[in-house]
Amino acid sequence: MGQSVHTSALPVALLAGGLATRLRPITAKIPKLLVEVAGEPFFSHQLKLLKAAGLTRIVLCVGYLGEQIVDLYKDGSAYGVDIKYSFDGTKLLGTAGALIQAMPLLGDSFYVLYGDSYLPIDYRKIGDHFLASGKKGLMTVFENKGLYDSSNVWFQNGEIKVYDKKVKLPEMKHIDYGLGLFKASAFESYSKTEVVDLAEVQKSLVSQKELCGYEMKDRFYEIGSPEGLAELNTLLMRKEV
Repeated sequence: MGQSVHTSALPVALLAGGLATRLRPITAKIPKLLVEVAGEPFFSHQLKLLKAAGLTRIVLCVGYLGEQIVDLYKDGSAYGVDIKYSFDGTKLLGTAGALIQAMPLLGDSFYVLYGDSYLPIDYRKIGDHFLASGKKGLMTVFENKGLYDSSNVWFQNGEIKVYDKKVKLPEMKHIDYGLGLFKASAFESYSKTEVVDLAEVQKSLVSQKELCGYEMKDRFYEIGSPEGLAELNTLLMRKEV
């Protein structure tokens, strides 16, 4: 498989359109990306990680209170990145629906990062693995053993055998780590106006043997819950991550 595209050229779609109900009342008046962590908005911490990896093309999939993010970060030039915005509109379209809406800004291949994930990892290495695989999607996985959330991935010999958030199997020892890569073709068969969840797309790719797995050895951090937010705040205040 020849790699005609370089990983640093790939945009990062950041899924940040949710209502962040688990962080209420903090998120009653601000979107999750602007929640303060270690003295600055969480999004600033994410941008530092991406910029350090040479990933400077950011496409923000926003919905709830997204205008506040635009007001603060604008086109990203003050942060040394290029930010484009894709708004969900009047109807929340789900995680994959938001990506489908943003497709004109994303091109043929792109990273997908959740808006509450803090991942101090080698983004470029994972991107290279995806491009070399020739598959339509990649999911990063972590051997969780039920520790951070219920395990939902059966990962064996570098392959994702099953991914399911509803059906639990004893072979499931891993969890979706929070970073993926996709080709635009993975979304071709889905409606542009209906609600589509990314998990639905990923399950379909597994059945087509088009979703490769990439195992992470270091744990992930997130601000999706009050506990996760408090933990990351403490770590970043100490500069341990």
